[in-house]
Amino acid sequence: MTTTPAAPPATRAPAVPPGRSGFGHVVISEWTKIRSVRSTVWTLIAFVIVTIGISALISLAVAGAWNGPRAASRDATITLDPTGAILGLSVALGQLAICVLGVMVMTTEYSTGVIRSSLLAVPKRLPMLAAKAVVFAILIVITAEIVSLCSFFAGAAVLHSHLHVSLSEPGVTRAVLGTGLYLTVLGLFALGVGTMIRHTAGAISAVIGIVLVLPIIGSLLPDTTVYNHIVAYLPTQAGHLIGQAHRASGDLLGPWQGFGVLCIYAALALIAAGILLRRRDA
Repeated sequence: MTTTPAAPPATRAPAVPPGRSGFGHVVISEWTKIRSVRSTVWTLIAFVIVTIGISALISLAVAGAWNGPRAASRDATITLDPTGAILGLSVALGQLAICVLGVMVMTTEYSTGVIRSSLLAVPKRLPMLAAKAVVFAILIVITAEIVSLCSFFAGAAVLHSHLHVSLSEPGVTRAVLGTGLYLTVLGLFALGVGTMIRHTAGAISAVIGIVLVLPIIGSLLPDTTVYNHIVAYLPTQAGHLIGQAHRASGDLLGPWQGFGVLCIYAALALIAAGILLRRRDA
């Protein structure tokens, strides 16, 4: 009589080494994802070219027409806050690239289906969102600060024969470095909106509507106290104040107060994004 050999005892899967799925590894994973996507590289390239290029072109135009028609009123405005004049329009256009990138950092995962793998690897979900925000913030703040400094130096060099401006003057260093902080927090706000909406086109439309359309609508309201307070507390209207070296007479908020308002918007967007991320299916 033959006997069937007993089956070997079931082996237990090896335990995961401690810390293998910790927050640090989630951050490394998010960095790998964000740097391997082509849209990240091209969007940052567009941001660099647009911001520095527009600053240089505007400065060249101002220098070329320094003694032209209506030069007195224009030059008085530039002299009052040359830093804001150098960075103003270029940042207003460059911030669109940062908003688009902030949205796509999350929405591309939904459009490609990578979000399922991400949530399987980090079932609690909130660490994944936090790691994505940390990686994105570090990437943008470094890039934006370098671009802000380059834009400022390019504009200051062009206007040097007509106007002297340097980082040693009161408020200038804060305005230049604050511009990088403004762009970083605005990008985090866009990241939160993208996480909430999950659709690239819809999220980009929503963010651009908040960044560009709301201030325009606000400017159409009657010039009253209510109007002034509504417009002053919009995200971009409040946040961009940190990029001005000198406070204008009509500003209701100071530079850091306006930046604080923008930080509140970004925090609320990320909190709402975290709540929805936990409640919804991938």
